[in-house]
Amino acid sequence: MTRKILHLDLDAFFCAVEELHDPSLKGKPFAVGGRANQRGVVASCSYAARMFGVRSAMPMSRAQQVCPDLIVVSSRHGNYSEVSKKVMALIEVTPFIEVISIDEAFMDVTGIPDPIHDIAEDLQHRVNSELHLPISIGGATNKLVAKIANDWGKSQKKSPHPPNTITIIQPGTEAAFLAPLPVQSLWGVGPKTAERLASLGINTIGALANTPDETLDMLFGRFGPDLKQRAQGIDDRPIETEHDIKSVSNEVTFARDLKDKKDLLETLRSLSEQVGRRLRKSELAGSTIQIKLRWSDFSTITRQTTLPSRTNLDQEIYETAVKLFEQNWPIGKPVRLIGVGVSGLGAPIHQLGLWEDDYLKESKLTDAVDSLRERFGKDIIQRAHRIRKDPQKDPNKNEPL
Repeated sequence: MTRKILHLDLDAFFCAVEELHDPSLKGKPFAVGGRANQRGVVASCSYAARMFGVRSAMPMSRAQQVCPDLIVVSSRHGNYSEVSKKVMALIEVTPFIEVISIDEAFMDVTGIPDPIHDIAEDLQHRVNSELHLPISIGGATNKLVAKIANDWGKSQKKSPHPPNTITIIQPGTEAAFLAPLPVQSLWGVGPKTAERLASLGINTIGALANTPDETLDMLFGRFGPDLKQRAQGIDDRPIETEHDIKSVSNEVTFARDLKDKKDLLETLRSLSEQVGRRLRKSELAGSTIQIKLRWSDFSTITRQTTLPSRTNLDQEIYETAVKLFEQNWPIGKPVRLIGVGVSGLGAPIHQLGLWEDDYLKESKLTDAVDSLRERFGKDIIQRAHRIRKDPQKDPNKNEPL
């Protein structure tokens, strides 16, 4: 049976969600992300903004230069996640769905008897009419061609409005569709690989597909045959309905470089708590703790250490992160970005021993704090040193726990 694979991509998702909250933004050049004066970057931008040259990951200050009338909207990350869940529930016409990100997924609809184009139209209509979101869909016999088809279809619509396109590549026409496209359209071909291919006059996917095997072996070794297969439109990868989480991390870029140790340690604690909370919510723990430091000149270092057993406790993550920080931070050196991550993930297992009681107490306390924050918000309970006392209040009232 010929496979029917769909690639679904919500058009400028963050912007589309913001337009639901504020319809006056529709058709206007705007970007979702951080403020320029806080070193923010563009997380997503409307298609009207793209007409001026604004792009995702661009510094917001640069975006405002290329588009002086750009409207900057602060992100609502929690809301994006909720809307994404609604989309994924709405398109669940098959159990074979591979969620790639908050706004992107693959689907295997081989088991649905309708033509692939009809299935795509039905899904697009559902998302358009029920959730009022634009979505573009690519379809083919495999994931590789479906994804490229969707990207190509969206690129053909130059407009200040979302593309909301459907592009289907019929069975047997995969290689012909790919042939005229630039090699960098192919999954696995980045700038460096494209540069190496261009040095041999290989600039299109078709040219790559026709390159002698010995040339590709010389250039890419054992990866050569796989690259040629992809250039011919061959891709047997299945839909993966489950993905293992490799790591959990959080980082922050400061509005201005920080060099005060107290402030930096406070940020490390906050990041450690965020990472710990995400681990516990996913019922995971990790054994490798990592920190990331970026200096004023944008140079970046990462340092890590592995613990004897896995943890998801805020304090243990924080204490390990502090040790790494103190070992690698030249005192007084300004820090532009700082991050904390945990990897080596698995089920929470602790090697109980001499400090068993302390570990269990910390674990129970953390669970209780998580429960309170889940019900009443993250600010319902805070560490005592974070609470600034109001001198006009009775000092004997509202004391922090």
